[in-house]
Amino acid sequence: MALRIVANRPDPALLTLPWSTPLEEWTDDHVVPLPRGLSRHVVRIVRLRGRTYAVKETVEEIAFREYRLLRDLQRLGLPAVVPQGVVTGRTGPDGELPTALLTEHLSFSLPYRSLFAHGMSAENLPSLVDAIVVLLVRLHLAGFYWGDVSLSNVLFRRAAGDFAAYLVDAETGELRDELSDGMRHHDVTIATENVFAELLDLQAGQALDASVAAHDVIELLEQRYEALWGELTGVEEFGSDEMWRIEQRVERLNDLGFDVDELEIVTDYDGDTVRIQPKVVELGHHCRELQSLTGLNVEESQARRLLNDIASFTAHFDLGREDRQLVAHRWLTEVYEPITAMVPPEARGRLEPAEMFHEVLVHVWYLSERAGHQVPIQDAARDYIEHHLSRRPDEVVAAPEE
Repeated sequence: MALRIVANRPDPALLTLPWSTPLEEWTDDHVVPLPRGLSRHVVRIVRLRGRTYAVKETVEEIAFREYRLLRDLQRLGLPAVVPQGVVTGRTGPDGELPTALLTEHLSFSLPYRSLFAHGMSAENLPSLVDAIVVLLVRLHLAGFYWGDVSLSNVLFRRAAGDFAAYLVDAETGELRDELSDGMRHHDVTIATENVFAELLDLQAGQALDASVAAHDVIELLEQRYEALWGELTGVEEFGSDEMWRIEQRVERLNDLGFDVDELEIVTDYDGDTVRIQPKVVELGHHCRELQSLTGLNVEESQARRLLNDIASFTAHFDLGREDRQLVAHRWLTEVYEPITAMVPPEARGRLEPAEMFHEVLVHVWYLSERAGHQVPIQDAARDYIEHHLSRRPDEVVAAPEE
């Protein structure tokens, strides 16, 4: 049987991987030591010519199905790992080997076990729950039924002190025009059951404080899912003399980070009552605003934090009457870029630049509070890099030197 690679923008270097060897026997010549989540399959992370891939052994039919689903999610702009290809026709000395699915490794991301191993405490659990809830709601709005919601099937990226969640495993998923309430609730039920078991497992391994009530965490997951789903899709009814409530609803969704692309407005026969319901909503309101101003492409929570700093910069220098794009460019070149450039090369794999900048802003507040006066951001950045960033583990493998 001939080796066959079906790939999205194929990298010729893929041919150099030892496809005739079972994945579990791949050596450090190809495998890089990045954290991996729990999986029912054999998974390895490899680096080729500056690009990092996750390789998973599975059944051919399932591999192609997941590859197509992940491409659909990518096309829809949903948070999931990016599929790169499927390798079939693998044979070794003992016969046929499983099909391999390749996805692009999500930089600066960690599985949940690594987050706890890196010192995450029970206080961060609500942020982790919120990240999963936002991911699940976004998938459901797009008509995607997951079928296997769990912490193990998610990668987390830090986002201004919170987290952003990305789907990793889509092999049980199904994409439809619209999900029924029953399918949505079934996904939420699966999420609560799996997350409950995973929290107990963390406690058994002493990675999570035994005093944490797992029941409370999954109850929080259910509550926040229903609250966010209701806010994004619920019908609101009011009198015709309260039309300002349409703009208020849109602003409320913007505050949550969502843009309203389509809003259904219906009046009754006499025109006395108005009903509104968002029909198409999309996360990324602040992300798109920041990108249009500065070109930076960051997580939604990070974008909100950076926009707030641009607003503070504008007020400090009394630039409110200036063109906002010019002010943002000045902030970028005078504040953001010089601060992120202060990180020494050997520490650049520890946090992505936007998250490092966020932590420096927090450090400015901390040092200023302690000193009793405003500490310059440059001094705070130097102190943060020396005493905090230097102690963090790498969250990404640095690109090899050319």
